[in-house]
Amino acid sequence: MTRLPSPKLIHRRGLLLDPLSEYALSPRDRGYALEGGITAVDCSWAHVNELPWAGLRGVHRALPYLLAANPVNYGKPTRLSTAEALAATLYILGFKPEAERLLSAFKWGAGFLNLNKHLLEAYSTAADSKQVIELQQAFADLKATR
Repeated sequence: MTRLPSPKLIHRRGLLLDPLSEYALSPRDRGYALEGGITAVDCSWAHVNELPWAGLRGVHRALPYLLAANPVNYGKPTRLSTAEALAATLYILGFKPEAERLLSAFKWGAGFLNLNKHLLEAYSTAADSKQVIELQQAFADLKATR
């Protein structure tokens, strides 16, 4: 990982994790990560709507429905820490050992993978963003019937 001192250094063809993007991350996006890396903006959820997302470089993708395991937002849907977001991205793109290694730095890291195992596995086999959104909707429908 590298901390970028300026948003201008974000690779144009790399992935930018954007929670407001209309496109969901899918395994089809792996090439962008290989070409230009993965960029995550480390900020508080309280300020996420204040960021100039449209002006940031990169291929904008939102993560699908996942549950946080970090102590601040445990069990809350979509309220992932930056580490969880990066690990989920790695997992969905097929870099599972790298996702596990990243999360091993946190006491709750393995809990994130366990909590989201079925979701991450399903998303990591999706053909494209559309199928990820369909899977996400199916999970939401299943949860609503419980």
